[in-house]
Amino acid sequence: DRFLREQEADLSESISSLQEIIERLNRTTNRMFQQTFEAVQEKFGEVFSAFFAGGQAELVLVHPETGEDEEDPCQEPGVDIIAQPPGKRLRNLTMLSGGEKTLTVLALLFASFLTKPSPFCILDEVDAPLDEPNVVRFARFLPQLTPLSQFLVITHNKRTMEVADSLFGVTMEEPGVSKFVSVRVADFEKV
Repeated sequence: DRFLREQEADLSESISSLQEIIERLNRTTNRMFQQTFEAVQEKFGEVFSAFFAGGQAELVLVHPETGEDEEDPCQEPGVDIIAQPPGKRLRNLTMLSGGEKTLTVLALLFASFLTKPSPFCILDEVDAPLDEPNVVRFARFLPQLTPLSQFLVITHNKRTMEVADSLFGVTMEEPGVSKFVSVRVADFEKV
């Protein structure tokens, strides 16, 4: 009987200790999430304005509802993107044109890179849905990020290629035989 009471007390103490650890981790995680969210939010507005030569954009936390007019504390919030290109009404991302959506999402991606840079980023034909003026905006912004991260951009767009340090391509000089070609733009400009 005494053994069982000791075991019960030990288990209660362990449960209490684990609950305290979980609460402390949740507080730390929530604080870090909020700090990062606010930093990305600020950079997102700046990059969006740079891409669109004005306008505004923001990230909005969307909390899942339990159906009882309360938020479920166990659920993680989602993020909604609200954007207003110059001369247009404030809209949800889904209401923007294809090019506007692309630039808005790129603004969010680049905002996260400016907040916490990654050493490497691959962008696969992200400029494909952009019209000429928006490709130019994208291409002009990309060099601002290269001191922070190395970018590998897969593209068919000559405007995007113009800002590259190096170009790599694959050609077929004869059927069925691929040839890899690379050019350092700085070396090419010297000639």
